Amino acid sequence: MSQPDLEALARALREVAGGLVRSTPTESLSRAAASTLSWLAREGALRITTLAEHEAVTQPAMTGLVQRLEAGGLVSRTSDARDGRVALIDITPLGRRTLERQNGAQDAVIVDRLARLSPGELDALEAALPALGIVTGSAAPVVASLR
Repeated sequence: MSQPDLEALARALREVAGGLVRSTPTESLSRAAASTLSWLAREGALRITTLAEHEAVTQPAMTGLVQRLEAGGLVSRTSDARDGRVALIDITPLGRRTLERQNGAQDAVIVDRLARLSPGELDALEAALPALGIVTGSAAPVVASLR
């Protein structure tokens, strides 16, 4: 079997990911806000610089986003016990509920689209998840819990 064109495959995966993101409702959170809250929900309290690195944005941009999230009651700010000059940002219970509500709405759209696939297409998609987890660096824990 010949090797696939990796550049064409990369473009196709980018289009698939972008299509899913664009087609799902955003509720009250921007994509950047939802992604930032997701990091905090998974990792716990983080520095603004760490959040900025995860989101590939500047520190001032992340500071502005954190200020908006904090004003909305979605995150809280505390001093780092190891370095009092550093603020740690954490998701609040309201932030967690808001994120869960948005994720549920997005999941519903995706489930609706998955329901249109044949059993064979669903099996093929499920079989590709471990490889997609490697590509994204994020899906491995999810893949293990599918069945």
